[in-house]
Amino acid sequence: MNAIKEARRYIERRPPEDPAARTLAALVLALETDRGFDLSSLYDLDYKSFDLAIEVLRDWRLDRYYAGKAKLFDLSMQVHQSPETPATSADATSSS
Repeated sequence: MNAIKEARRYIERRPPEDPAARTLAALVLALETDRGFDLSSLYDLDYKSFDLAIEVLRDWRLDRYYAGKAKLFDLSMQVHQSPETPATSADATSSS
């Protein structure tokens, strides 16, 4: 399975306030919109989530998965726009 699909499933299976899902969603939004992203937020992820984020970067660079990227972008936008909880430090650092 490619990283784009895996990231979409990862985000779908977690609650919107999950810090790792929010960080991954923020990464996707930054990649799609050419905005900045605080790379240090990746270090707050567990190893499996960090590895997934790196794989998303690799796949995004290849720019081969247009349909999968669109679905992942839509889901990431929904997660990013959901109400924030106080415990989402990863999102706070990525919103600047």
